[in-house]
Amino acid sequence: MAPKEPNTISEAISEDHKLLDLYADNIRSAKSLEDKTKWRNQLTWALARHAISEELTMYPAMEKHLGEEGLQLTNTDREQHQAVKDDLYKLQSMSPSSDSFFPLLDRLMTDLHEHIKHESEEDMPRLENKLSQEESQALARNFERTKLISPTRSHPSAPNRPYFENFAAMLAAPIDRFQDLLRAWPDWREVAEKHRSML
Repeated sequence: MAPKEPNTISEAISEDHKLLDLYADNIRSAKSLEDKTKWRNQLTWALARHAISEELTMYPAMEKHLGEEGLQLTNTDREQHQAVKDDLYKLQSMSPSSDSFFPLLDRLMTDLHEHIKHESEEDMPRLENKLSQEESQALARNFERTKLISPTRSHPSAPNRPYFENFAAMLAAPIDRFQDLLRAWPDWREVAEKHRSML
């Protein structure tokens, strides 16, 4: 079943946010260490790709269409992303059996929700107000396409601004994807079922 194409950039970002919450909830509710680790990998994969795709597509659009205000907003967004990336970097290799794992997951999700609130209340309304429906749909498609080529692990020391980030992402992505082959993942049918439960 092919994913529904988002109508706007706001919808694309919002759908990702719901999935990130779903994956974090699955880590918490998984019964075995093996399943917790699989869902940790799924969360890492989704959040790393999401963050970089925002930085490479949405933030430049905000700076272009909102001018100085857009630059100020994206500076705040990048600071928030950095806190999330730092936590994700530690979490992505930490065993869920560690005493530090769930407090770190909680901190990561708290930081992420602070960022989501900023995006939904500040960034997205202002950006959508400046974009036509067609421009918003095109930006959403670019956001989704960029996730296909983005790194799948957190690299918090990498640059977070185009064009330096583009170059760093192109170097990191193939290595991440090769290492992903060696990681444990939730069964694709289970992931698909969880996605359907969100609709």
